[in-house]
Amino acid sequence: MKLRIDHQDLAAAVSYAARSLPARPPAPVLAGLLLDAGDGTLRVSSFDYEISADTTAPATVAENGRALVSGRLMADIVARVRSDVDLELTGPRLVLRAGSARFTLPTLPLEEYPVLPEAGPTSGTLPGPAFAEAVAQVACAIGKDDSLPVLTGIQLRHDRETDTLTLAATDRYRFAVRTLPWKNCDLTADCTALAPGKAFLDAAKAVADDTTVDLALPDASGSNGLFTLRTDNSTTTLRGLEGDLPKYQGLFPTEFNHTATVEIAALKDAVQRVALVTTKDSPLRLTFDADGTLVLEAGTSDEAQAVDNVDTNLDGDELTVAFNPAFLLDGLNALTAESVDFHFTTSTKPAVLRGHGNDDQALRYLLMPIRLTG
Repeated sequence: MKLRIDHQDLAAAVSYAARSLPARPPAPVLAGLLLDAGDGTLRVSSFDYEISADTTAPATVAENGRALVSGRLMADIVARVRSDVDLELTGPRLVLRAGSARFTLPTLPLEEYPVLPEAGPTSGTLPGPAFAEAVAQVACAIGKDDSLPVLTGIQLRHDRETDTLTLAATDRYRFAVRTLPWKNCDLTADCTALAPGKAFLDAAKAVADDTTVDLALPDASGSNGLFTLRTDNSTTTLRGLEGDLPKYQGLFPTEFNHTATVEIAALKDAVQRVALVTTKDSPLRLTFDADGTLVLEAGTSDEAQAVDNVDTNLDGDELTVAFNPAFLLDGLNALTAESVDFHFTTSTKPAVLRGHGNDDQALRYLLMPIRLTG
C-alpha cells in the first residue's frame, strides 16, 4: 500500500471511523482501523461486532493494499499533522509522513480481523440536519441504567399510513417523542425497532452535515437486526436492542385543565439559579399564578432557600407543581422554540412540554412531577 492524501480528508475519515472504536475491545484487533487503498480512494473502517463505521476519502494511490493499525493512535496523529500525508506499508510497519514529521506504526494481523457486516437495504431517506436534530432531542430522555438495557435505547416506529418515522426514548421519569416525514419510503407495513441510544446519537451527529441520510430499519430489511445509516461516502451499522419501550400513546393526555407559556431562555436561567439549593427532599417547585407570574422555589426553612420568578401566560386556574430540575432543563434544552407551552391536567399528573407554535410532529416531552409532602 502506498498513497498520498490531503490531511483534512484523512482526518475526517479517521475521525468518522474512530468514534465507533470500543473503549474495551473484546479482541486486540478490534482496537484497530482498517485502511484499504484502491481505485483512487482510501477506505477507513472500524468494527466491534456491535457497531461498524465505514467511510472513504479521495487519495492518490500508487499501490493498492490494506493495513490494520491502532485506531486511537492513528486518530491522535492525523489530528495534529497539517501537510499532505504519505502512507506506505513496509513489511509489518506502516510509515506515515507529513511535512517534517515521520511516524512508524506497527500493524495488527489482518487475518484476525472480522468481515464487516452487510448493510441492509434502505427503508427511507431523511434530511441529515433534521434527522440529527430529532435524535438529539429524544436522546435527552434515554435511561442510563445498563441493568435495564431496553430503556437505554431509542425506538424508531414507521407508520405506513402517514409515511412518518417516530423516535421515542424514556427512562420511566420522562418520555420524549419526535416525528419526521420519510422520503422514498418503500416499507409496506408498520414496524418498530429499538436502537442503542448513545451509539445511535453518535451516528446521527456524524451525518448532521449531510444533505440526506438513507436509513434501514432491521425489522424491515431482515439484515440480522442491524440499523444502517448511509450517506454518499459513509456507512454505519448498529446492532439493535431486543425488546420494546413501554406504550406511550396512552400516556400523553389529549385534554388539559391548565396551559402556561413561558420564555425558555428566562426560565432556564431561573431554574439553574434556584436549582442550586434543591435536594432530594426539596425539589424545584413551580407556582403558576393568575397574575402572570411563575414563581420558582427550592429549599426548606432548615436549609438554604431560593426564590425567583419569570413572566408567564396562564390559561386555567393557579397550580403548584414540583419537578426534578435536571429533567426539566433537559426538556427545555431539547426544544427548538423561543417559548415553551406547559400543559397540565393536575399538579400530580404528567405534564407535557412543547415548543410554542410547533406543529404536531415537533418534540413532545412528557415529564413526571414529584409529589409534594406537607
